[in-house]
Amino acid sequence: MIIRNTRHSDIDHIIALQELCFPGMVPWKKDQLESHMEIFPEGQFVAEYDGEIIGSCSSLIINFDEYDDRHSWDDVTDKGYITNHNPEGYNLYGIEVMVHPDYRRMKIGHRLYEERKELVRSLNLKSIIIGGRIPNYHKYSNEMNPREYVNEVSLHKMYDPVLSFQLLNGFTLMRINPNYLPDDVQSNKYATLMEWNNVDYRPMSKRFYKTSYPVRICVVQYLMRQIKSFDEFAHQVEYFTDVASDSGSDFAVFPELFTTQLMSFLEERSPSLAVRKLTEYTEQYIELFTDLAVRYNINIIGGSHFVKEDDDEIYNIAYLFRRDGTIEKQYKLHITPNERKWWGISRGDEVKVFDTDCGKIAIQICYDIEFPELARIATDKGAKIIFTPFCTEDRQGYLRVRYCAQARAVENQVYTVISGTVGNLPQTENMDIQYAQSAIFAPSDFEFARDGIVGETNPNIEMVLIGDVDLEILRRQRQDGTVRQLKDRRHDIYSIKYKK
Repeated sequence: MIIRNTRHSDIDHIIALQELCFPGMVPWKKDQLESHMEIFPEGQFVAEYDGEIIGSCSSLIINFDEYDDRHSWDDVTDKGYITNHNPEGYNLYGIEVMVHPDYRRMKIGHRLYEERKELVRSLNLKSIIIGGRIPNYHKYSNEMNPREYVNEVSLHKMYDPVLSFQLLNGFTLMRINPNYLPDDVQSNKYATLMEWNNVDYRPMSKRFYKTSYPVRICVVQYLMRQIKSFDEFAHQVEYFTDVASDSGSDFAVFPELFTTQLMSFLEERSPSLAVRKLTEYTEQYIELFTDLAVRYNINIIGGSHFVKEDDDEIYNIAYLFRRDGTIEKQYKLHITPNERKWWGISRGDEVKVFDTDCGKIAIQICYDIEFPELARIATDKGAKIIFTPFCTEDRQGYLRVRYCAQARAVENQVYTVISGTVGNLPQTENMDIQYAQSAIFAPSDFEFARDGIVGETNPNIEMVLIGDVDLEILRRQRQDGTVRQLKDRRHDIYSIKYKK
């Protein structure tokens, strides 16, 4: 027998196991378990014996102090989808443990709990908290109230298969919650809230009394003008990086396709041939931005650039250049008719979320922000900021990007950032005119900017916008805001399924 992390191939077996372990109770839905795997795979475990799944457990991380003492299972698990998982939390919350009836009394449950304890130690969490069933209580509910029953079990005068097991595993009783699981008839809907404390926990002073988590963003509204060399382009880019760094910014954000400025000296009139010549500068582009990110100690969203890959296809790729010298890239997923017609651009096929020293972020290039499913997938993967480099030639195109970015901020309770090109390249086919007004958007609630606009540039003028976004306010608003779009989603009637 082995204890290991859950895999996607285990999901059907876990659902079948739950139906066997808890007859009469609503089993997991497949999309709930897929959500666990997507959001917090480290917290999901199975016991496997000769290839058969004979036990499993699920969990998430929360700040328990943020939840009502009389919370229900739905409250603490976001109705089983754990989208409220908080990687910065203090407590591991166990939401399910089950063992195949034919394999009980073989310490399988104990081994699953030990795996949870090791996880808590490795993540330096304060404790494990569980809402435990009391499945034998229905036999005595006419004779005693839940407190009396729990007391008798705690004194070992009575036996309860769940509560007795938890006491033996070092858990202490915190309180008894009514209406915890509506379909738990055996427990009369009651649950014992219990805690195991991690004696190895090392308090981290930065995590106490957190009132703000500011991230400073410098958005570059970049003027497209004729240049004569790559060095001239590099000089302009370094100037804006220096400005962003001097202001103490965590991110500098450049627009989509601003490297097409290089076409102004390539002397190639055919757009399809010009774009292939442009891809020859990919290595220099990557070296330039990697160097700037490290030298100026700033994370850079390097706009986007046309890249020819090994399949001889050309992609529109946005790069993240971290200040530690590492690089990530996000392919544009939706290609506009204009990009297909003039340049023959191919589309990517993966929604990525990137870890940074300022939390998780996503990049969605121009047209991609106009598809709400992508932002929801990125948010469910943990993104708190979505950066959208864009390039539009007229006000109508710009407003599509702007309105959709603002909508994504409200729908997903995230910050969105748009950065566009302005100016003209008269001799460059299909990049001759630009229209932009760059901005930083927030959700619409009392603690954010009044109009949901952290800041915006003037239209069609080369300039930078510097604004602060507070990830701590964002976290609190997701939990207790006037509206809670993430928590209040109706998973019972709709869902978004990401196929990657």
